Amino acid sequence: MPGEIERQEDMEPSRRNGSAELGELVGRLTAEESMDRETRGRLLGRLAALLGQNARRAGAAGIARGRWLGDLLVEAAPHIPIRDLETLQAHHHGLMGEELADRIVKVAGNGTTAVGAAGGALAAVEFAAPPLLLTAPAQLAAETLIVAALEVKMIAELHEVYGITVQGTGTARGAAFVTSWARQRGINPLETGSLTSALGTAAKSALRKRMLRTFGRSLGTMGPFLTGAAAGAALNRSATRALAAKIRHDLRQTTGAPPPLPRDHRR
Repeated sequence: MPGEIERQEDMEPSRRNGSAELGELVGRLTAEESMDRETRGRLLGRLAALLGQNARRAGAAGIARGRWLGDLLVEAAPHIPIRDLETLQAHHHGLMGEELADRIVKVAGNGTTAVGAAGGALAAVEFAAPPLLLTAPAQLAAETLIVAALEVKMIAELHEVYGITVQGTGTARGAAFVTSWARQRGINPLETGSLTSALGTAAKSALRKRMLRTFGRSLGTMGPFLTGAAAGAALNRSATRALAAKIRHDLRQTTGAPPPLPRDHRR
């Protein structure tokens, strides 16, 4: 199996189905919490190359309006590995409730921080060697997509922690959590239309705007040398934490859960 995976990774994007490889790359970049910097950078580079080809087909207008980035996230969402409550508790040594939610947010923040740092490192390489395959727009798109996917994963797992399980196919669940990410709101199963397999007009508009804001945030990684790595890491960490706070507030409201105890009173 390892040899087969390595042979697949060595193939050029043009030689494989682009959609399948997109899902594979997003899945790997959002699944492995302890991925080393070299591997993360290599996978982001492959994703950037794939998106560079994809962007030419999307056209300038679709990219500028955020439609292309939004469509990419919707396409990738079913491939994001989301753990159920039992798996989360087992992975985090039996933590429950707010402590488990804290850990999920920390892991997500570490992930988006690492992506920002990796994006900055790639940018530093490009400043030194402009002829490389990677281009700034493709790199930024890759970083934007993975940051969004990591935050969608965080949102989905926070719903598990707070007892709101979203049923359905991978496509339906993906659409629900992408909408939650775009709106920066938790899912309320009692709201009409909150659990659908397709994004409505308002949700698509919110998604496009959110992807463009995230893309703009990624511009911080383009600073010269490694200043962009530091900026990208800090911006991503702060934004992920702020998003988590909004989602957790909503989920507590929906489930009637009490607010968290001060840290000094937790076990």
